[in-house]
Amino acid sequence: MANVLVIGSGAREHAIAATMLKSPQVTTVYCAPGNPGMKKDQIQIVDIDEMDFPKLVEFAKEHLIDLTFVGPEVPLSKGIVDAFIAARLRVFGPDESAARLESDKNFAKGFMQRNNIPTAKFKTFTDFAAAKHYADELSLPLVVKENGLAAGKGVTIVKDADDLEPTIKTALDKSGEILIEEFLEGEEFSLMLFVGGDKKVVFPISQDHKKIDEGETGPNTGGMGAYSPVPHITQEVLDTTIHEIVDPTMVGLAKEDLEFAGIIYVGCMLTKQGPKVIEYNLRLGDPETQVLLPQLESDFYQMTSDLIDRKLPDIKWQQGDFYLGVVIAAPGYPTSPKQHIALPADLPGNIFYAGVTEEDGKLYSSGGRIFTLYNHASTLECAQAKVYAELSRLDLHEFYYRKDIGFRDL
Repeated sequence: MANVLVIGSGAREHAIAATMLKSPQVTTVYCAPGNPGMKKDQIQIVDIDEMDFPKLVEFAKEHLIDLTFVGPEVPLSKGIVDAFIAARLRVFGPDESAARLESDKNFAKGFMQRNNIPTAKFKTFTDFAAAKHYADELSLPLVVKENGLAAGKGVTIVKDADDLEPTIKTALDKSGEILIEEFLEGEEFSLMLFVGGDKKVVFPISQDHKKIDEGETGPNTGGMGAYSPVPHITQEVLDTTIHEIVDPTMVGLAKEDLEFAGIIYVGCMLTKQGPKVIEYNLRLGDPETQVLLPQLESDFYQMTSDLIDRKLPDIKWQQGDFYLGVVIAAPGYPTSPKQHIALPADLPGNIFYAGVTEEDGKLYSSGGRIFTLYNHASTLECAQAKVYAELSRLDLHEFYYRKDIGFRDL
């Protein structure tokens, strides 16, 4: 029987750990550092920071961990997988060189160019005058991206000429290097795949809701809710995306010696010219994971393990239901979330916890996004109604959540 270690502390990691525990092969799932909400699902939380690689490796050896699954992007970008591989431990995630596809936007765009993967036109700058000169040549709106990891918040769409100069200055001050891109018009969708060398498992399509306010307005967040599948992203669009984006990505990874066992998350824009890549992430999306993994009917541990061994796993997804999740956030998120608000005592079981802490057996908020409540039904409308009915029965007057998750298909 297997022991699994999940690295991370959010609702995504809660979903990963809970899905691992469903495997008949798995006896114990540890999560480091985890969060106290996970204990409701019999997940053992471990007080080791996700960046403390030597301690994590030591823990994995001492507790006879059969498989480690890395959730968040920061430890991946700093080489946690390399540390586990060096210790001859089985680990799921990209090594540091492959993780650059997420952590270094300039590297990622170069990879797309070299491998003829459709994406927005762009240039990279470290100098304000050169960046401003290039931006002035483009028509508005345009996109300014900070290079590096920014937890989904380092992207600004500039619509007004007066905002251009301050936006470029702020982004350069924050990251030292920026990308200026043409603005892609269309519909965003997320395509995630698990890979093991040249083998791949394509997940159902999901759609994240990035903005803080209803109707996709206001500042960017880490994500306020998601649903899956996405009816208006047709099988034809999916086939085109796999043919024009996923397959060339896989070929490019092999050609550039970047193959790994882990996740490729392709953030796509369905434009008039067809699907284009907005960005790669090299880990599961949050909150998309919270509506994707509950759809998996086959053995998650076996799937991950097979891909580490470069074998194509046997996968079964649920058919016919829609899954929808709403993120409950602290007031003031994403800029300055209010801390230490007591969570209602009567929370249901269909919740994945994120920014929570525990005192005297009671949960309190300790971050921006607090938990994701999810449910499913035979229509998207019913799934949405079920989730919001549950939320309305809870005393969440001190918290904040969007009331329109799933609106694009309803």
